[in-house]
Amino acid sequence: MTTQDKLIKGKLNLLELGNYLGNVSEACRTLGYSRDTFYRLKKRYEENGLEGLREISRRKPNPRNRVSEEIEAAVVQVAFDYPAYGQVRAAAKLLEQGISISPAGVRGVWQRNELETMKKRLRALEEKAAKEGITLTENQIQALEKAQQEKEAHGEIETEHPGYLGAQDT
Repeated sequence: MTTQDKLIKGKLNLLELGNYLGNVSEACRTLGYSRDTFYRLKKRYEENGLEGLREISRRKPNPRNRVSEEIEAAVVQVAFDYPAYGQVRAAAKLLEQGISISPAGVRGVWQRNELETMKKRLRALEEKAAKEGITLTENQIQALEKAQQEKEAHGEIETEHPGYLGAQDT
């Protein structure tokens, strides 16, 4: 049972207790809700059913804090074109193209598009190449090969006997 389900169940219990007792004030006093809350929940439940009892986010998105869609698309494109670049190098590459964005802004865009790590950028690049059949550039191929070598480097090591490498080091 999720947290959302528990909250819905508590609100539904309030409505059921109010109907069972026939006294809204007593039901609200028992469960610790105000009468105003009871009537708001009752109205939402009558209009939308159980979905009306879900928690509503009161956060309003602030589009002024976001970069424009054109800049966001350019940042995502740089992530695909140069997946080995970090946010500072990506911001510098965008500046060469005449797009002014800070490294922190690059990271924010990458986080919204789930591209914040090199591993995620490479995985997204592989998916995009497989889906769209695009030809990879030299930078992209180098980054993919480097990631493949790192995966292999963290594998098992062949030695003559257990502790051989440790014995060489002491």
